[in-house]
Amino acid sequence: MNDEMSIESYLAAGGVLSNPSNVPPRYRAELMTIMASFVDSALAGAAGFVDIINEGPGIKSRMAAARIVLEKTANADRVLQVMGDFGADTERYVDHHPWTARLDRDAGLDQSRSKHDRRLAVFNYPLEGWADAVVMNLLMGRAVAVQLAELSMNSYQPLAEAFRSIQPVEAHHARLAHEGLARLVQEGDISMLTESIHYWWPRVAISFGTDASDKFETLSALGLRHRSNSDLRTRWQSEMRGVLRELGLDAPEPA
Repeated sequence: MNDEMSIESYLAAGGVLSNPSNVPPRYRAELMTIMASFVDSALAGAAGFVDIINEGPGIKSRMAAARIVLEKTANADRVLQVMGDFGADTERYVDHHPWTARLDRDAGLDQSRSKHDRRLAVFNYPLEGWADAVVMNLLMGRAVAVQLAELSMNSYQPLAEAFRSIQPVEAHHARLAHEGLARLVQEGDISMLTESIHYWWPRVAISFGTDASDKFETLSALGLRHRSNSDLRTRWQSEMRGVLRELGLDAPEPA
């Protein structure tokens, strides 16, 4: 970085940072929010999936589900270690929040965070059986892929590297969900699967956040974001419609 260039100008020009001591206060605050959201979502998602493991149809399905829980927890730990560089208590962090807490199944759509932690709103809703969990994990797995592609380009190098290491793990989880849903289509009740898709679709969609341009402009200027929430959501919807179409399933009609 040029000695005469401010950190803000350096970031706006595409620069990257690699040390907590170099980051401005606003940058630190936004970075911590991004990391806390990912960690809390991963831990809440893993916790919600634990009770579904024993509903898996057969030992291999249960082993795959248990592996997903383990790996999502490990992904949370990767990002939590980066938070530790900024002073987060990594040893006690997991004990601070009720990761299994959920709203009622029929609770209305709500973009707000949980009152307990910074999980994405989709993780406030409970799973309802194996098929419902498979549907949710496919929809959310594809959303995570879109979100990680964006987050892996952020300007804080250690976090970008952590997200890049997480990408193939989460992509494998989405593939497992795709395979699981394909089996359910062959064996199960299509109307039940469609009901789950229509339940989770809007809840996953709101995980991309609001379309407030001022917030995006702030994050973009810091090099923490590159594509808007609306762009990411549209990409996910397009990709997901194609996936469901190939499986012989229908996605909700565009609003």
